[in-house]
Parts: sequence; C-alpha cells; structure tokens
Amino acid sequence: MRKHALFAALTVIVGATLPAGTAAASARPACGNHQELQGALDGLTGEHRLAGAVVEAVDPRCGTWAGASGVADVRTGRPASAGDRFRIGSVTKTVTATVVLQLAAEGRLSLDSTVEDRLPGLVRSGSYDGRAITVRQLLQQTSGLPDHADAFADADVDWLRHHRFEPRELVEAALRLPHPEPGWHYSTTNYVLAGLVVEHVTGRSIEDEISRRIIDPLRLHDTYWPGTAENIRGRHSHSYFTAERDGVPVRVDGTRWNTSAGGAGGALISTPSDVNRFLAALLGGRLLPAEQLAEMRSTVPGDPERLGSEGRYGLGLITEPLSCGGIWTGHTGSTRAGHHTVTAMAPGGRQATIAINESPTTDAAANVVLAALDTALCPPLT
Repeated sequence: MRKHALFAALTVIVGATLPAGTAAASARPACGNHQELQGALDGLTGEHRLAGAVVEAVDPRCGTWAGASGVADVRTGRPASAGDRFRIGSVTKTVTATVVLQLAAEGRLSLDSTVEDRLPGLVRSGSYDGRAITVRQLLQQTSGLPDHADAFADADVDWLRHHRFEPRELVEAALRLPHPEPGWHYSTTNYVLAGLVVEHVTGRSIEDEISRRIIDPLRLHDTYWPGTAENIRGRHSHSYFTAERDGVPVRVDGTRWNTSAGGAGGALISTPSDVNRFLAALLGGRLLPAEQLAEMRSTVPGDPERLGSEGRYGLGLITEPLSCGGIWTGHTGSTRAGHHTVTAMAPGGRQATIAINESPTTDAAANVVLAALDTALCPPLT
C-alpha cells in the first residue's frame, strides 16, 4: 500500500449537500468532473463502507462546488456536509512551515541555523545531536529524527486520547527511539521542534503566531487551535476508527480526542473551505515573499512507501504527479481519531480538499481518496 501522509496506517449512501448555484455549475462540463467526483465519494461510503466523505473543489473559472456522501454522525444519521469542521492532522505542518518561513523573511531566523542554536540542549540525547540538524531539515523531513508517534503506537487508545502531552515530552519520547533509515523520513517530531523554534524566536506560542499571522488575516473563521480540549467546537463531523474489542473489530467514535500529541505538526481544526482558502493564499504569494515561497516549493524525493514512487517533499509541502500532466502541490493529514484529509492545487489553479471521517482499513479505500483528488484537479475531457 502507498502509505501516504494521509493515512495513519493505511452504510447508507446519503445525497450530496451542495451550496446554492451548484446545479448550474455542474451543468457545464468544462467546470469540473463533478459527477465522477460524487461517484467516488459514494463509493467510499457505499462499497468501502466508510461513515462519511466530503469535498470542496474550486475552479478559478467556474467557482466552488461541494459534495458529500454518507453521514457525519453514525448515531444520529446526520448527513455529512462539506461545511462541517474536522481535524486536519498533518495539514497543520504546512501552516507551521509558513510561519517559520515568515520569520525567515523577516530576518528573525535562518533556515540554516541549527536546532541547538535555537533550543540549546534539547536534542542532545544518545546519538541525536541538534548541532547537526538545521531548521530547514526539520521542515523538509531530512533531520534524521524518528517520529514520536512510533513511541505510542501500542499505547492504550483510551489513555492516548485523554493524555495531555507537552511538546518537550514528545521530543524526549522520540529521542528514545532507534534511528530511522538514512535519508528522508516523515516525522511529526520535526514539526513539534519547529513550533518550539517559533516560540523561542517570537516569545509567543506557536498557536498564537498561527492565529495572528494566518487564521486572523485570512478570516478563517472555522479554523482554530484546540489546545488540550477534547471536543470540537461548533458544527463538526464525528470521526471513527476500527479497534478490536474481545477479538472482534468494531467501529469506535474517536471524536473526543486530545490532539496535543500532534501539536505544531497535527493539531488544527478547520473546514474544507478554510483549508482551500489557506492553500490558495499560500501558493498565490499572499503569505510569503517570492524567495521564501520558492524555498518552500523546492522539493526532495520522499519515501516511496509513504509518498509513492514520484512523491516529493518541500518545506511542509507534498508534490505528486497528476494523470492529466503536471503536479499537484499540497499536503495530507490523518489522525488516530479517524479524520483524514488531503488538500492540493493543480498548476492551473484548480483546488480540492477532501475529508473522510473514518480511517480506511483497506488499500482500495485509500486509493479511492487519492484517485478522487486527481479527478477533482484534472479538467474534464469534454
């Protein structure tokens, strides 16, 4: 299986919930493969039996289209909606990287300064040495640090969902792990450290910097940092994962979850619309000067098992080829609680954010999500 960053390990069909004007837009074939995209969502909730799946697709020429299938809440049967809030997981990494690059643009830090320069003594355990790791390597996933999530892979789920982690506790857990294979290695610990670097430079928390630099200026009213709160504020999608209880796989509601284990690498809550607006502002040059945006988009090959054979990673950005030519640029995100998302932009400005609210348990379901993204970003053939 292609273990995208989208996946942590990688019912009844309900009709789409669409905004006013959608029917007129979808009547024009040149404006999007909406029928095929809706079919992919229906396949995820029908054939693959996931609880719910939603998308918001944006075309610069034709506007916005939203689709949904399945349910946001299995217990009540409330239909899934692209307007619901959800946990965006590792898409948070793109937001954190943007803040770091803004500080670099302001001359307040250098991407080539070391972790030791900014966080003296924090990464000096065993054979791990912060004097040999740069801020750029943190953002690029080339630091050689393991992922603290691996330290909790076998932890009791009920303990994990309620435990309040401190960032330094996560770093310490990672440093007790063996070295990963040399080269590119996906690690949320890199971004926990990046968040601590931001705090060292600014004297403010990473959540405060994300709010004042990105959320507030872009008016992302449905995006916020939950801290250690377990609930999601406002109208939101529930999330589900499969766990074994007495040897039998059962669907578990993971909506109430303290995501402090993700921190600056995975804690944010948002909506597809807000995520699309953020990515459009970022790649459109509204959040970073040209030099820093070019740095962010400069990529290295990723792990084929994680990003696919042609996947590459920049500074908080993933790129992958499209079936229609060119590449998409964006990020993927997953949570142990069950929310999964992928957001991307194609070269012509077409965008999509897809979210599912149940962890896929098969390769086939995981691949349908990625195929749906390709459908959303590639122009129709007719």
